[in-house]
Amino acid sequence: MSPDLHQLAGSPGPKPRTIRLANGTVHEAPTDWELLEPGDAALTRRVKAAGKYWAISEKRGRKVFSRGMYAPRATLAAIRLDLEKERAAPAFARKKESDKARREKVQVAYEGEFAQAVLTFLDFHPVHDELGKRLSVLVTVHATPVGSGTVARTKQIPVERRAEAAVIAWMRHQTTAYDQMAIPRLKGMRREVRRMLAGRSREILTNYRQGNPVRPDCPLYVAVLGSRPKE
Repeated sequence: MSPDLHQLAGSPGPKPRTIRLANGTVHEAPTDWELLEPGDAALTRRVKAAGKYWAISEKRGRKVFSRGMYAPRATLAAIRLDLEKERAAPAFARKKESDKARREKVQVAYEGEFAQAVLTFLDFHPVHDELGKRLSVLVTVHATPVGSGTVARTKQIPVERRAEAAVIAWMRHQTTAYDQMAIPRLKGMRREVRRMLAGRSREILTNYRQGNPVRPDCPLYVAVLGSRPKE
C-alpha cells in the first residue's frame, strides 16, 4: 500500500471491504485489515492514533453516520488487548465512576440553566405562572437528555435561542397536527409548514404573556395539564 493510502475517509464502496472517496475512486481494504464497528470511542481514538485506518461514513439527509473503519488486524488486536488490561484494573473503575458523577453534575446544572432560560422566554403573566413552570419542566425533560439530538444539546447558539427553539418544537409536536400531516415532498414545503405552525404557537404564547383568559379549546393548556380548562 502506498503511503498516501494509509489514511482515508469516504463512504461505503460498491462491494464489501471497499471505500469510495469523494473524488469517486474506489479502494479495496488490504487482506490483513479488518472492519472495526463503531461504538467503542476509546478503541477508535487509539486506532486513529496508530496511523493506519480507513474511516467509513454514510450521509443520510443532513446527518452523517459512522460505519466504522478498516485498520490492520494486528493493530486492532494489540490495542484491544491493552484496553482490556486497563479496563480490568481497579483504577479504571474508580475513574469511570468519577467521570459518571462529573457528567451527571454537569447535566443537572445544565437542566437547571435551560429550564430557567425557557421560563425567561415564556415570560407568562403572573396569572399563568403555574402553567409556565409546568411547561418549562416538560420542555426541559424532552430537550436536554444527552444524545437526544435536539437543539438544546447544541452549543452553536446561545442558550436563550436554544430555549426558544425547544419550546416552539415541543409545541409543534404537542399542540398541532404536525406529526399527522401529509406534507408534499416539495423543496421548502416542510420548512414553510413549520414556519406557519411556529406563528400559531407564538400567538398562543402571546395570550399567556398578556394574561388573557384561557380559551376552552386552547391546545397548550390541554397538552400541559392534560385536561380542558373550565369555561
